[in-house]
Amino acid sequence: MSRLATIWAIFQGLLLEALPFLLIGVLIAGMARWIAPGGGWLQRLPSQPLLAPLTGAALGFALPACECGNVPVARRLLASGAPLGSALGFLFAAPVLNPIVLASTWAAFPHQPWLLAARPLAALLLALALSALLQQWPEGQLLEPALLEERRLSQPLAEVGLLERRTGLVGAATAATPPKPERPSLATVLDHSSREFLDLAGLLVLGSALAAVVQTLLPRTWLLAVGGGPTLSVLSLMLMAVVVSVCSSVDAFLALGFASQITPGALLAFLVLGPVVDLKLLGLFGVVLQPRAIALTAAGACVVVLLIGQWVNLWLL
Repeated sequence: MSRLATIWAIFQGLLLEALPFLLIGVLIAGMARWIAPGGGWLQRLPSQPLLAPLTGAALGFALPACECGNVPVARRLLASGAPLGSALGFLFAAPVLNPIVLASTWAAFPHQPWLLAARPLAALLLALALSALLQQWPEGQLLEPALLEERRLSQPLAEVGLLERRTGLVGAATAATPPKPERPSLATVLDHSSREFLDLAGLLVLGSALAAVVQTLLPRTWLLAVGGGPTLSVLSLMLMAVVVSVCSSVDAFLALGFASQITPGALLAFLVLGPVVDLKLLGLFGVVLQPRAIALTAAGACVVVLLIGQWVNLWLL
């Protein structure tokens, strides 16, 4: 019974921590759909391999949502026709680069200036690497099917033909750009946002439950026991970041409790990997990416973070 009580307590904590940010993300996506129907300005974002993810990452400063809240925003970016690199840069970098997370990191570690610079820089490098990796695949194999259909509807006919859109009639209008979309009513936006929030909340519940069960069965003390080794410490804290699944807005304060027991590289790995890959995010990513793309994201993120953590340990130890 005590183990069940622990699972229930952890599940409640994860869910209550993440739901407000998920709601913020859905509201931001809904307001973007109402203010700029069709997302014409998003389609004009840079599409160059380097500049696109950098631009998307920069949007994280203006949209304060943790990793749960930025999923619906990234989905709206893609559905509105934003360049793939920009949306991926936002998806992977925004959870660390938003002002709330930067402020919480500074509040938790005011006497470690290297970490205040290393965390956003490492998050940016990770976003660039993942964006470059995923863009090696065609969008049809990368994006979730319903999102792909919605994205194709927002793109000019010069780029996506009628047959690819699966809408309209062959031989119908052949304009280079679709008609300018009308602004939906607030009632329509609220209805769409409510349904999106409920769908994502259901996935978040499943992810939080899985994280609570695994976290209970795999105590943190086991992972911290190898916190002094330069390589094992990074690997163990990466695993802890995935299992604990705490939001990026408060993970720095959690890390403060064991920072003195682990290497600097392991501390940075915990703060960088968690906002991109954790158990509660696996289901949420399913509304943006296909399963194989999610697996590739997780594997690529782990490799990049391990290398970053190892380099930091070589530099500071």
